[in-house]
Amino acid sequence: MKLVIVESPAKAKTIGKFLGRDHHVLASYGHVRDLPSNADEIPAAVKKKPWARMAVDVENDFAPIYVVQSDSKKQIAELKRYLKDADEIVLATDEDREGEAVSWHLLEVLKPKVPVKRIVFHEITQEAIDAAIANPREVDTALVRAQEGRRILDRLFGYSLSPVLWKKVRTKLSAGRVQSVAVRLVVEREEERRAFHKATYWDIEAALSADDIPFTATLVEVEGKKIASGKDFDETTGLLKSDKSRWIKEEEAIALCAALKEHVPWRVATVQQKEAKLRPYAPFITSTLQQTASSILGFSPRDTMRVAQRLYEGVDLGGGDREGLITYMRTDSITLSGKALSEAEQVIKSKYGDAYHHRRQFSTKSKTAQEAHEAIRPTHLGRTPEQAAKFIRGDELKLYRLIWNRTIASQMADAQLLRTTIDFRADLEGKTVTLRSNGSVVTFPGFLKVADSGQKDSQLPALQEGDQVGPAQRIAIEDLNALSHETKPPARFNEASLIRRLEEEGIGRPSTYAPTISTIQNRGYVEKHGKALAPTYVGIAVTMLLREHFGEYVELKFTARMENALDAIAEGKLDWVDFLRAFYNGNGDFGAGLAPTIEAKLEEIEFPTISVGVAADGQPIIVRLGRAQPFIQRGEGGQGNTASVPNDLTYDELTVEVAEALLEARAKADEPIGQDPETGKNIYAILGPYGPYVQLGEVDKESKKKPKRAGLGRGFSMEDISLEVALRYLSLPRHIGKHPKTEKLVRSAVGPYGPYVVHDGDYRSLGSGEEVFSITLDEALALLAQPKRRGRQKKVLREVGVIPGTETKIELFDGRYGPYVSDGKSNASLPKGMDQDKITVEESIRLLEEAALKKGTKKKKAPAKKKKAAKKKKTAAKKKTATKKKAAAKKKAATDES
Repeated sequence: MKLVIVESPAKAKTIGKFLGRDHHVLASYGHVRDLPSNADEIPAAVKKKPWARMAVDVENDFAPIYVVQSDSKKQIAELKRYLKDADEIVLATDEDREGEAVSWHLLEVLKPKVPVKRIVFHEITQEAIDAAIANPREVDTALVRAQEGRRILDRLFGYSLSPVLWKKVRTKLSAGRVQSVAVRLVVEREEERRAFHKATYWDIEAALSADDIPFTATLVEVEGKKIASGKDFDETTGLLKSDKSRWIKEEEAIALCAALKEHVPWRVATVQQKEAKLRPYAPFITSTLQQTASSILGFSPRDTMRVAQRLYEGVDLGGGDREGLITYMRTDSITLSGKALSEAEQVIKSKYGDAYHHRRQFSTKSKTAQEAHEAIRPTHLGRTPEQAAKFIRGDELKLYRLIWNRTIASQMADAQLLRTTIDFRADLEGKTVTLRSNGSVVTFPGFLKVADSGQKDSQLPALQEGDQVGPAQRIAIEDLNALSHETKPPARFNEASLIRRLEEEGIGRPSTYAPTISTIQNRGYVEKHGKALAPTYVGIAVTMLLREHFGEYVELKFTARMENALDAIAEGKLDWVDFLRAFYNGNGDFGAGLAPTIEAKLEEIEFPTISVGVAADGQPIIVRLGRAQPFIQRGEGGQGNTASVPNDLTYDELTVEVAEALLEARAKADEPIGQDPETGKNIYAILGPYGPYVQLGEVDKESKKKPKRAGLGRGFSMEDISLEVALRYLSLPRHIGKHPKTEKLVRSAVGPYGPYVVHDGDYRSLGSGEEVFSITLDEALALLAQPKRRGRQKKVLREVGVIPGTETKIELFDGRYGPYVSDGKSNASLPKGMDQDKITVEESIRLLEEAALKKGTKKKKAPAKKKKAAKKKKTAAKKKTATKKKAAAKKKAATDES
């Protein structure tokens, strides 16, 4: 028996279909060994070593201390059990560095005494698996050393710099070789936005028509000088970069507009036409797939990779068949195999015609391309998205369609366009002005048949030089307006554009992009504002500290050089220990060394502050990181000179004026807006990090007990808070009435997430704060009777109909895993191949009944003996817990007495 080992059960299931009975396929469930993740995993033999926390022996050639992960021990035992009966091991892990390392670790742990073969394949199909079995090789130690080098390098970087952040910024923070550079990029974009100065400029737009074709012309020149547009302005000053362009301001634009209306006719000065071509993009690599899936499908990089993994590892095709639908998804090669090129040619010629095919072999320009040998493509290009819809739905089908379209488009002919430029000239009493129209039409669509490039026809009439513009002329002026424009600050990165920038800078590799984007958000350094990524104040403080004191280690080119060094290790051109020694201890290209640099700089590092600017009174305004919340400080701080930074206020919006307004609002919060008539206590209006709230009384200095507070929800400003408003909100929660079934109270109030009603721990959101005070018991009961809205909202495609003899509607929904029908209580997925547009009420009822039967047979009743044993075990556990509680209470009582 041959034991075949892969990483995942899904991959094992697919590969098992292609191999004979003499092969047994098992999954390792990813890496089986790694560096210890916590102190408990560090072996006792090295716990007292100075480098034990890192689990890397920096004194002896950076030897790593690997441990078998706790969740892998069971699987290792399973693999060893099957190994006893095996006469050969076949390691079939992924073909990149991570996959190579998984295979090496398996050999280190299993220590097999039978022959070992390593096979690799780019797709999980019968043909690819047969070819891999016929051409085995040994584990590539150079690839393994490159993966080990990356893992140890990241451990040295993170475990050396993170303690600096704990001491100088805040506990539980972390630094990372790639993540810290990614955060730096986001922070520096925010700094560019803060430094941005807006400029306002004007132009003129004419709405024209000729031969029943409407079109527009825009002012481009005055007296032979180009009109300034957004790109001509300096972002930091708001002024023109040079005197080569003319800045049209409001007064001149209005005057020119009036003169153009008066001095007619204009004339067509030039008509230029030229042919142009649009070329298709190369097939997908990891980064471009993540970027395109983000912009077109709205997928996060992590979601994209998760769906792609499922498509690669295999899906059921029916009839017991199973196969991978796409090639390996972690790659930076844009090359297509000869088989793929031939298949693409057949599909294009049969589907669109010979004229649409153009064989292209893209070559990877990046020097660092190394992860795999082919672009991401469908395993069989003859399997169109329409055919794939028989096996997959939802996100899987969307991503498959994207990959199929991109691959096919890459082998299609260029799109051909005819571009036309028409210049109109007007003489305004010695001042010559030029307006321009641009148009284009697609004369041959080529690859646009399958790929949407955003190219839209904008046809212009067939005009000739000398044609006149004006009343009673061939070209009519329909409208003429002076238009104002403003320059925009640099756009924040989104997940896709940040990946693109990392790739451009040579930072990270296909396997690291998605984890990096997730990590910087999970660690609280970056947060999403819509789809854009903005740095948090913690992220800004960390970046400022690292940039000031460890600048070279978060510098883009330095990080890219380390990536190149890892590539050289993978190619066998660089010794991995020499590389780690140079990075950690210092040598040539890698500066003074991380360890000596930290030792030299640690004492001089001060707690980082974030500059806002200078107040009107000349005092500096900064942001400090509090224990839980960042706050603004003016001068030395103290009474009236500090205020919390609202959670939704980003750094680019925190100007000196905004900071002073927040300080003023906080100072006013110390002055009561009135007194509570019942208790006589002062009432305060305060601006907190989550928005305005009101407070009854002051903090008790002895007990430190906090006074009653009430949030006001969204939409309130400090100016809106009167004594009457404060008393209303401090009266909450409001008792609406008792629930008729439980006799328990139904209440309304405002919480951190807005207004709500609640009954016995069951919450429902309200639309506005005013509803808290106006909602009736009947309305509250009706709202509580509705199902909770959780997670992804259901999208109704259509109403199928009503169940005969009832008023129950059956609706068709678009679910994450494909369309399904629901009667409000039960759901049933549509079988593969069923047309969702033609499903009837009768078919829906049958599907719902079958789903109910399946659900009913899922859980079998436990045998009486097992049930009794489980009950006995549960009772024993309860008694044990009760005993512990009694002992703890007795101990506490004894302590209180003493």
